[in-house]
Amino acid sequence: MEIHLGNTYTAIKERIYELRAQDLKLQQQEEHLKLMLPAEWFPQSGIQLTWPHANTDWGYMLEEVEECFVNIAREIAQRELLLIVTPHPEEVMIKISGQVNLDNVRFLECDTNDTWARDHGAITLINNRIPMLLDFKFNGWGLKFAADKDNLITHKASEAEALNGTYVNCLNFVLEGGSIESDGQGTLLTTSECLLSPNRNGEMTKQEIESYLKTNLFLKQVLWLDHGYLAGDDTDSHIDTLARICPNDTIAYVSCSDEEDEHYTALKAMEEQLKCFRTPNNTPYRLLALPMADAIYDEENERLPATYANFLVINDAVLYPTYQQPHNDVMAKEVLEKAFPGYEIIGVDCCALIRQHGSLHCVTMQYPEGVIK
Repeated sequence: MEIHLGNTYTAIKERIYELRAQDLKLQQQEEHLKLMLPAEWFPQSGIQLTWPHANTDWGYMLEEVEECFVNIAREIAQRELLLIVTPHPEEVMIKISGQVNLDNVRFLECDTNDTWARDHGAITLINNRIPMLLDFKFNGWGLKFAADKDNLITHKASEAEALNGTYVNCLNFVLEGGSIESDGQGTLLTTSECLLSPNRNGEMTKQEIESYLKTNLFLKQVLWLDHGYLAGDDTDSHIDTLARICPNDTIAYVSCSDEEDEHYTALKAMEEQLKCFRTPNNTPYRLLALPMADAIYDEENERLPATYANFLVINDAVLYPTYQQPHNDVMAKEVLEKAFPGYEIIGVDCCALIRQHGSLHCVTMQYPEGVIK
């Protein structure tokens, strides 16, 4: 019997190379899982609220907006931890006592300019279950407002161990949490209007900014929305006012069906661009249209950026803003029930928040497991 040892040896070699390639691929997959920018629905330790006080822009309507904050705090503290950042912790404790589960509340005493935790809070990466607290520069949405105190909050929270994790100084780059959306699988959704603002990182090109984000947030792709805006928005079109990534390759976005509305053309263009976006697997996203809120105006008859896209995902629930518009409020809830099956969808009246041009997601920042204890 003739034995072809050469052929056998070649087959064994090829099989070894094949196994090595598979092993390398598994290692790469494991590394990706170990180091990631989690989606908002990743299991959370808690939420940060930076509480309003008399020296913030809320001074003239403090009681009204604190009622909204208490309502948000109540829902959060029923389900997870709540970190309240404030220069006056004793006063805030008295105000929320009897209304909020204090067993789940933590305080950080800290001077603050304002209340927009989404944009001055730490952006958290997960590295083999170890949280990394990325402290980006917050410059008041492109130098529009004072931010000197708010820009120090993340560092102070880390030093005080109110936030647990490896502190990472990223203060050479301006980035706000409201300007980015992650699917937890390497895709980032953002807007050109905001990230390419000359008063943020104006010395960098779009390609340089995208490269920076991919390197530092460990991304596979960045999806840039070039259309869409809301009247009265101070943030230069934060993504969390327009379109949000949801589980199962879904994007919930603000839609405008009224051709007479000033937003119609821009939001229609945004919708068409969303249809062109693809997942890393080259499949289209499932798109769910959120209603456009009816126009709300401030005391000077300026339209305010009321949006149902400004919802917050917490453990097993979604808190979404309502605007005393029963038809639209219910429609928004129905869309979010489709986007987050199995989650409790809870409306919170945010008519007070919108008067300072922000809403529910803007005043919160979520932290993954292990960050707040």
